[in-house]
Amino acid sequence: MDRTRLRRKPQRGSHDRAVIDAIVDEALVCHLGFVAAHGPVVIPTTHVRCGDVLCIHGSAASAMLTSLATGIDACVTITLLDALVYARTAFHHSVNYRSVIAFGRATEITDRAGKLAALAALLDKLEPGRSQRCRPPNDKELKATSVLALPLTEASAKVRSGPPVPDDTPEDAALPYWAGVIPLVTARAAPIPAP
Repeated sequence: MDRTRLRRKPQRGSHDRAVIDAIVDEALVCHLGFVAAHGPVVIPTTHVRCGDVLCIHGSAASAMLTSLATGIDACVTITLLDALVYARTAFHHSVNYRSVIAFGRATEITDRAGKLAALAALLDKLEPGRSQRCRPPNDKELKATSVLALPLTEASAKVRSGPPVPDDTPEDAALPYWAGVIPLVTARAAPIPAP
């Protein structure tokens, strides 16, 4: 599709669903973009992939979800930042990353079983088995929650990894500045019990 055609640095891109799915599954937050009545909006939110769709949830009164449920065009972006890349010259500094962009129209999941399954998947993404270790939503909570599914059929990934690009000139290579990669790691710390 033209919207997911990789124009800049296409060698870093992929339409391979396994690559896309791995990035979507690892990330805890996505950014949803759409045009609302008052203009463009980008909202960060949690998500989970259920097969070929990206599921998001929130309050049934959410302006984002009520807008998206009407079938308007949306764009989802996900980025995992893996490292800072330092070069000897300012121009060649970069970052190592894995990202996904997807376009589509979301639909609301209205059947009870589908909605409960998507909500359980969201919990289990945070911690495997978490949906079995808490009370499931009751009817009032389920009614107050919207769940949307956005197909991942129009999506692409882009990945940059490795060291800085080679220095432009022998003079640049001889500069006395440190160059290399500083890995970034997101890790879970020890749990803090609720009061």
